[in-house]
Amino acid sequence: MTLVVVPVRYPLSEHSRRTLKTAIDVADEHDAALSVLHIDLYHSSKRVTQSALKNAVEEAFGPLSNTRYAVRPGFLVEETILDEIALEDADIVVIGRKQTSRWRRMVDRLIDEPDVADFLREQLDCRVVTASAD
Repeated sequence: MTLVVVPVRYPLSEHSRRTLKTAIDVADEHDAALSVLHIDLYHSSKRVTQSALKNAVEEAFGPLSNTRYAVRPGFLVEETILDEIALEDADIVVIGRKQTSRWRRMVDRLIDEPDVADFLREQLDCRVVTASAD
């Protein structure tokens, strides 16, 4: 089965809601499973639980079938997301427009003139969808 992974912030920001909406649409379009991912930073005092993440998503979108929720601890958001996407063997990753600039800064450190979507495809062998700003 196709798997769509979408990293989001918690509590859900308006931007995270738009990204999640895009991921839900992509998952529906491909009859895919959805994995909602939040990275709980070690240096943050927040301790987000899977049930809190699930409750927030369901409050915003209603119950979602074939959806799993993951909260992973990490030092660097982008690297932890890469690890999780590779671990889950995701077919499609949906990232928000704001995340693109963060990815670009990380990729800038690794290669010249990065194309974030190309970099992620090369690293992860998956399709990358960027959610629109509105």
